[in-house]
Amino acid sequence: MPEIITLMPVDATLHTAALQAVYAAAPGYWRLYHLPSPPADHAEREVAAAQATPGRTLLAIVRPVARTNPAAGAEMIGVLDFRLHWPEAGVAYVAMLMVAEPLQRQGVGTQAWSLLKPWLASAAGIHTARVGVEQFNGVALKFWQAQGFTLTGASDRVRVGEKFVRLLYMTAALHAD
Repeated sequence: MPEIITLMPVDATLHTAALQAVYAAAPGYWRLYHLPSPPADHAEREVAAAQATPGRTLLAIVRPVARTNPAAGAEMIGVLDFRLHWPEAGVAYVAMLMVAEPLQRQGVGTQAWSLLKPWLASAAGIHTARVGVEQFNGVALKFWQAQGFTLTGASDRVRVGEKFVRLLYMTAALHAD
């Protein structure tokens, strides 16, 4: 049975430690950059950067701790990092959709995108979603293609830590229902 998830804004006071745990629970992502794990203060820096960047939002992907007892609380199992109306009006740039590795390939990312997409189109006035995927991240490329994104042919070389990577850009049209 697929996970039952919801999205909620990341609060710097309440969620930084849980966000760092999500980053740590995706070691394969960090290995792409030849890092053994995320930097110890990565969540703190990302939350601060999101607060300082107009239109940037971090959403926690959460699930109930106990399916039979929702009052037992929830746990963060992933994160969606996006920026509204960037690089231009009407566009949302999805910088990251990360799910803890034990829960990958179980539909969590697809559910998270399915929850965010209609909100972007109707409430946020977004008509196009854009993602930049590292050219060597075949899993992410396939994931976004399965969500209806297509490669634009545009790319950029960006610095990630001490390394430069090529981002391949993909877009998808969004429609308010």
